[in-house]
Amino acid sequence: MVKKVALPKISDQLRDIIRDCDLSRYEIAKQTGIDQSALPRFMSGERGLSMTALDTLAEHLELDIVRRRRTKGARAK
Repeated sequence: MVKKVALPKISDQLRDIIRDCDLSRYEIAKQTGIDQSALPRFMSGERGLSMTALDTLAEHLELDIVRRRRTKGARAK
């Protein structure tokens, strides 16, 4: 039996990227136009961000989403 490995959620990956970048949350909010109160709430997991805000963050942080190929024998559920 193939053991399924849980991948981190995209939101968790984005939080890690924001924490690891050289910009403060304030700077990111100012540069992207995302509401300054929304970003800390997202970072704490208190609330999500709109798709528009996520698109803006991805563009600002120069992120791409990469689809992983399934390994042979893995099933979709």
